Amino acid sequence: MTHRTLIRSASLLTLSLALTACVTPTAPVKAPVDTTTPAQRMAAVDAVAAGADEKELAIQPLRDAEIEDLRMTAQARRQANDLAGAADALNQALLISEGDPSILQERAEIALLQGDWARAETLARKAVELGSKTGPLCRRHWATIEQSRLARGEKENAVSAHAQLEGCTVPGIKRY
Repeated sequence: MTHRTLIRSASLLTLSLALTACVTPTAPVKAPVDTTTPAQRMAAVDAVAAGADEKELAIQPLRDAEIEDLRMTAQARRQANDLAGAADALNQALLISEGDPSILQERAEIALLQGDWARAETLARKAVELGSKTGPLCRRHWATIEQSRLARGEKENAVSAHAQLEGCTVPGIKRY
């Protein structure tokens, strides 16, 4: 190697090192982390379902005694924070009455509390298909779907679920 080639190689190496030092490495852009807990998501469902008009008509079907016992067991287990036990009781109720929108919704809410977002949405969507298109239960269905989608980072899909909420509310009869 000649003296001139050696100087040229050293100059290129020095220039490369200088340019490398000038480049600031950029940190990868991280997506914002959703810190909403399953309990907070459930509280959002409860708030939406409450509605604004206490005169709104809410129809509750008559239930089989065995199903009602399973629902009460599920409610007691949920209050005791035994979500798996609550889910089991509701799953048994669904084996008896698979097309009951209110039981499907209760099971969807347990899935929401368990952080099982896909299952919560699937159950709530089935409840929408089988149930009433108005009233508090309808709002619970769509609020559960909305929260499930938000939890999965599907904001645009959550907006479309939220848009369905207004159609669930029918003002009560005004009596004079």
